[in-house]
Amino acid sequence: MNTTNPYAPPQAAVQDVTDSGEHVLAGRGTRLGAAILDGLIFIVVLYLPLIVVVKAGGNALFVNARLNTEGISNLMLLLPVVGLLALGWLNFIYVSRNGQSIAKKIVGIKLVRSDGSPVSVARVFWLRNVLNTAIGMIPLVGAVYWLVDALLIFGQPRQCMHDKIADTIVIYA
Repeated sequence: MNTTNPYAPPQAAVQDVTDSGEHVLAGRGTRLGAAILDGLIFIVVLYLPLIVVVKAGGNALFVNARLNTEGISNLMLLLPVVGLLALGWLNFIYVSRNGQSIAKKIVGIKLVRSDGSPVSVARVFWLRNVLNTAIGMIPLVGAVYWLVDALLIFGQPRQCMHDKIADTIVIYA
C-alpha cells in the first residue's frame, strides 16, 4: 500500500542559480586604461582646439601692436564647446546602444546592471556620473570618497563605489 502524505513538501529538484559564465568581469588594468583613455579624449577635445587656434593665429593675434582678441576669443570658445557637444553625443549614442563610452568601446569593455541586464543612459548619467561627482565635491568628505571609490576596485566583485551606487558591473564586451 503506497500512501503519500498530502501534507509533505513538494518533491522537486532544486538547484542553486549560478552565473553561467557569460559575463566575465573586466580586469582592473583594463578599467584603469579605459578611464585614462576617456580622460585623454576629454583633454584632447577640450584643449586641442585651443592650441590650434592660438598657434594658427599667432601673427593674427597682434594687429598694429594691439592685441586682436575678439575674433580669436570667439573661436577659442566655440571650438571646445562644439568638441564637447560632439563628445557628449557620441558617448550618449555608445552608452545607449551598448553601455560603453568611447574608451570602453576601444578597450572592449561595457557596463551592465549587476544582474547582467543592459544599463540605461539615465542610470549611467545620474548615478554613476552626477551623483558621484556631487559627493566628490563635498569638502573633506569628497577626498575620502574619491579614495574609497578608487580602492574598492580591489574587492572581489571589482566594483567601485560608483558601481555599487548605480548597481552596475563592468564586463568584457
